[in-house]
Amino acid sequence: MLVELGTARLLTDPVLRSRMAHLRRHPETPPRPERVDAVLISHLHGDHLDLPSLRLLGDGADVIAPRGAGRFLGRAGLDVRELAAGERTEAAGVEIRAVPAVHDARRRPWIGPAADPLGFVIGPRPSIYFAGDTDLFDAMRDMAPVDVALLPVAGWGPRLGPGHMDAARAARAVALLRPHVAIPIHWGTFHPAYTRRGPWFSDPPFEFAAQVAAVAPSVDVRVLMPGESTSVSA
Repeated sequence: MLVELGTARLLTDPVLRSRMAHLRRHPETPPRPERVDAVLISHLHGDHLDLPSLRLLGDGADVIAPRGAGRFLGRAGLDVRELAAGERTEAAGVEIRAVPAVHDARRRPWIGPAADPLGFVIGPRPSIYFAGDTDLFDAMRDMAPVDVALLPVAGWGPRLGPGHMDAARAARAVALLRPHVAIPIHWGTFHPAYTRRGPWFSDPPFEFAAQVAAVAPSVDVRVLMPGESTSVSA
């Protein structure tokens, strides 16, 4: 997601390539953003922390990542600000607060660094919660209310492992967070080269919208196709 708040431009967990290991992008590779003030990295998995994509952004963007990722990113030639849950920083005049997430902390099994995953709450008004990759957890209610919630509803394959939310669990997160606007993310982009796309690839955001209508009917759910945008005001 590219978040524009005032004059600040913040990019979340960017993967700007057409393929990555066994994953392929559909339908097309996005253009590289012209200007980015900061990149928010939620955790260390390769589909969220992609070093070639960070290098494509050049030297102008600050990288904000979980505490413990700095040495790994520094060896890759990147400057990073580390945060732990509860800590805050600022980018282009916008406050960014790190919040907990429930997800695997390792870069990959048995190899690479480990760092506790994060979500981020951006700005005071409108406030935007980017969940990264996380399972549902009760302390989400401590962030409420937020103006906009960017919530993962699926993954890059037909099955979700631990530390993820499907459409139903993401709808329960909406009930805890009480946002004005909820936008489903983490769907409809990458898929394994050996797996055929099907309902698992395209249906989760619409399932999410139906679930939210049942548990939090006052929330405005906006389903964005990859490449689309929307706007909100304080």
